[in-house]
Amino acid sequence: MDVTAVDFPTELRELRATLTSILEVSDLDGLRARIAELSEQAAAPDLWNDPDRAQAVTSRLSHLQAEADRLQRMTSRLDDLEVLVELAEGEGDGEQAADTWAEAERELVEVRRALGDLEVRTLLSGEYDARDALVTIRSEAGGVDAADFAEMLMRMYLRWAERHGYRIEVYDTSYAEEAGLKSATFKVSAPYAYGTLSVEQGTHRLVRISPFDNQGRRQTSFAGVEVLPVVEETDHIEIPENDVRVDVFRSSGPGGQSVNTTDSAVRITHLPTGIVVTCQNEKSQLQNKASALRVLQAKLLERARQERQAELDALKTEGSSWGNQMRSYVLHPYQMVKDLRTEYETGNPTAVFDGEIDLFLESGIRWRRQQEKAGV
Repeated sequence: MDVTAVDFPTELRELRATLTSILEVSDLDGLRARIAELSEQAAAPDLWNDPDRAQAVTSRLSHLQAEADRLQRMTSRLDDLEVLVELAEGEGDGEQAADTWAEAERELVEVRRALGDLEVRTLLSGEYDARDALVTIRSEAGGVDAADFAEMLMRMYLRWAERHGYRIEVYDTSYAEEAGLKSATFKVSAPYAYGTLSVEQGTHRLVRISPFDNQGRRQTSFAGVEVLPVVEETDHIEIPENDVRVDVFRSSGPGGQSVNTTDSAVRITHLPTGIVVTCQNEKSQLQNKASALRVLQAKLLERARQERQAELDALKTEGSSWGNQMRSYVLHPYQMVKDLRTEYETGNPTAVFDGEIDLFLESGIRWRRQQEKAGV
């Protein structure tokens, strides 16, 4: 009699075909060639004469090695699953065979999930998708609730990064007077951080009973998320000194209190475009200025990309009355978080605010690829 209801031959063929497609798109041989090239650069005795370049080389090398290891582990894992199935087939119908089939079914579920994650990664083929991400969160309509919501979103992304072991650098935090944040900017260092997080860009909406309303009324508030690719050396975004105005001031913490006795915070205004960036989280004025310039370069890079696509963007429809709202978080009168583009939703907002957003990211990436294929 059959000891398993799973059609393993069909399942294994489909998984092998999926993995083959992933390996072709990922270009494992090309990946290994880039790793060898970066390893040679990392071994150069004069590498750390230029700390910024050294950091870029070692970070990129680490990311690519992790990507190659992930592909190799997936290949080995599928090979092992095929061996496990062969072992179960050779054990007949006894109790030992039943245990082996049960183990194979459990591993099949895990392999299918892991391959799904890898498949999503292959959808990230944009010009800057492989880069680190520069994320800015701003409170919008909703007063103190919006500022509190902005801080909730920042914690959500930081917890997501922490869950995955990704490195975070906070460049600037501007606190609201009563509670929460006016804005915050931070960098996420991870393989394909920009491609993954770019689907988070847009307006996020929170509906809840306001903890700041003594009458306990329901409040709707909004926060905006901007995601940019981090500038690399090869981008050559040059900013003439005459094009910027640099102002220095004292860093401030919650409630406007000073957290530094010197004018170490830096605000840079790009005069031709009017773009303003600030950085106050580093210890020295020079460090804050360098970080602020990196943020400005990222914004100018994104502006140039948008200008190249301006003609195509002009042909797109304005969209619905929702504008660019992309996710709704409802805490009252029911519990739900829903992506307004993909229709993906969950009834557990607590987990989402604690960083469990991978399924939202995956659905967003798949939705974006469908939009691109449809020419939307």
